[in-house]
Amino acid sequence: MNSTRGTIVEELGNGTVEIFPLPVDEATLNSLVTDIFTDWWEHIHFGVIVEGAAWEVAAPNAPVRIGSFDGYMTINFGRWHFHLCIGEHTESGPELGRIRRCARAEMYRILYDGRPGSWGVRLFNGEGTQLMTVLLPHPWLSDTQEPLSEVQWDRLAAWDALRARYLGIEPDPFDRTATGFSH
Repeated sequence: MNSTRGTIVEELGNGTVEIFPLPVDEATLNSLVTDIFTDWWEHIHFGVIVEGAAWEVAAPNAPVRIGSFDGYMTINFGRWHFHLCIGEHTESGPELGRIRRCARAEMYRILYDGRPGSWGVRLFNGEGTQLMTVLLPHPWLSDTQEPLSEVQWDRLAAWDALRARYLGIEPDPFDRTATGFSH
């Protein structure tokens, strides 16, 4: 996809989600997750966001180790770590392997009143259950998610870099029309 606009797949009560599909092969997902957690760890929040719960975790430091085994990628921060199934998982059998493996990956932006208001990356398993959401830096929020008094457009650098690398899309001036933070 070389369009700067995503495919609208979901209407929210107060906004619209634009989706930019990503490849789900193990090499691409390994590279994507590694890039996010090595290059942007101190500026992102991540976790699972589902109806009724939003885990917005900030990494305590850069990962001390990123590795893979039996289809699972491990991102280790020293005192704690997490696993993502991004490749062929054989130990639990073919059906559980299919369910656990990332089957859908996407970059997204949420539009509020027709303007961008949130940017991120989401991964889903073979049954469509969310594996992880990464909330990318917001030009109206600090790294601690406090409102900024003035917009900082350079905080869209992660969004721009990931779109360029994984989608072949240059920065979109439309992203710089955000007027504040909404959720």
